[in-house]
Amino acid sequence: MTMHAQDPDLKEAIGAQADAAFETVQALYRQLHQYPELPFQEHATSTRLAEALEHLGLEVTRGVGGTGVVALLRNGEGPTVMLRGDMDALPIKEETGLDYASTRTAETESGTVPLMHACGHDLHSSCVVGAAAVMAGLKDQWSGTLMLICQPAEEIFGGARAMLEDGLYERFARPDVILGQHNMPALAGTVGHRAGGAMAACTNLAVTIHGAGGHGSMPAQTVDPVVIAAHVVTRLQTIVSRKVPPEETVVVTVGKLHAGTQANIIPHSAELEINIRSFDNALHRQVVEAIERIIRAECEAGRSPTPPEFRVLNETLALHNDPATVERVRQAHGEHFGEANLYAMPRLNGSEDFPYFGNAQAGGFGGEDIPYVYWFIGATPEERWQATPGNGVAEKMRHLEMPHSPYYFPGNAVTLRTGIEAMAAGALAYLG
Repeated sequence: MTMHAQDPDLKEAIGAQADAAFETVQALYRQLHQYPELPFQEHATSTRLAEALEHLGLEVTRGVGGTGVVALLRNGEGPTVMLRGDMDALPIKEETGLDYASTRTAETESGTVPLMHACGHDLHSSCVVGAAAVMAGLKDQWSGTLMLICQPAEEIFGGARAMLEDGLYERFARPDVILGQHNMPALAGTVGHRAGGAMAACTNLAVTIHGAGGHGSMPAQTVDPVVIAAHVVTRLQTIVSRKVPPEETVVVTVGKLHAGTQANIIPHSAELEINIRSFDNALHRQVVEAIERIIRAECEAGRSPTPPEFRVLNETLALHNDPATVERVRQAHGEHFGEANLYAMPRLNGSEDFPYFGNAQAGGFGGEDIPYVYWFIGATPEERWQATPGNGVAEKMRHLEMPHSPYYFPGNAVTLRTGIEAMAAGALAYLG
C-alpha cells in the first residue's frame, strides 16, 4: 500500500526505521565531531560518510567538487528529491567539555589553528545518512529517486558552486525539489519554517588602498592611505542610511582595517575587509557597486597614485524558501511531529551557500530555478530551554550559545533524531 504523510502508519514506520538506524548514526556523528576538517580538506570526513552510504546500498560517488559526496537511491518512477547536508568545520578551539570533543589542529597560511564543529555540520551530514537509512528501509512505500549530497566548504561559500561546476546535475540527476536543514538553539525536538526570505546574501570584499609612504614628519611629501581609508570607513556608512530604502535590511561592516607598522611611518597601502549582507539579491549587487564607487572616489580625492584593488573573498545569494514547498514540507512535519512542535523561524542575517543549488540560473550554471526549502531544527535540551529567560523562540535564543561559539553543542540525541526524521518526512511528502 502506498502511504502518504497524513497516514499515521507512516509516522510509525519512519520512527521504527529511525530507531533501527539511530545507534549507528549517533556513533558516526560522534566520530565526525571528534575529527573535524576545514573547508575543502574534508577527506576523512567524506570517506566516512561515503562508506556509511555505501553500506546502505546506495550508488555513491566521491570527490564531486573536491571532497563532495553524491549518493542515489533509485526506486522506480517518480520525482527526484535532493537532501543536502554540509560537512566542514571551523578554526575554533572547542570548549564543550564533551568526552568526544575535538582536540585536532590544522596547518593554514596563518599558522596552526584549532578545529571544531561549532556550526553542527557534522550533525547535518549525519542526518543525511540517517534519512538515507530510513528511506532505504521504506522502499516499498515510496517511488522515485532520492539524491543525497554531503557538501564541502559551506563556511567559505565554496562547496555548492564547486559541486555544480563539477557537473552535479548533468552527471547525476536534476532534482525536482531540494530540501535542507540547519540546527539552531531552539528547543530540541522542534522544527522551524519560514517562507520567502529566510537568510541573507553575503559578500566579503577585500580592498587595497594605495598611497605613497614616507616619514611621519613630512606628510606633504606622501599620500597617506590611512587618511583615505578613514574617509572610506565613514562614508560607507552613508550607503545604508542614504542609499537603501528604509524598509530594506542591509548591513555594511568594515571588519578589518590594517595599515602601517609604527607611529612615525606613513605606509604605502591600507587593507580593508568589508562584510555586506542583505535579503534582496538585486539590491545587494547595487550596494556592492556603491561601495566600490565610493572607494574609487575617495582614492581619487586623496591623490592615490594607483586605483584601488578589489577582491571578493567569498559570497553567496540570499536564501528565499519557495512558499509552496515550505507549506508542503511544513504540513508533513506537522503530521509527523505535531503542530505544537513547529515554530515560525525568524529571519536570520546569517548566510548559506545552499541557495546556489536551487538558484542554478542565478549562479550561472544554466537551467531554470528549482524550488527549495531550508528549515531549522532545535538544539537546546528541554531542561536548559525551560531555564532560559524570555518568551518565544527569538527572545530565548538571545540568551543561548549560537553556532560558531566554542561552547555550542547541537548534537544531543533528541536533535539528531529530529533531524533524521524531518528529512525523511520531508522527502516522503514528495515521494510517498
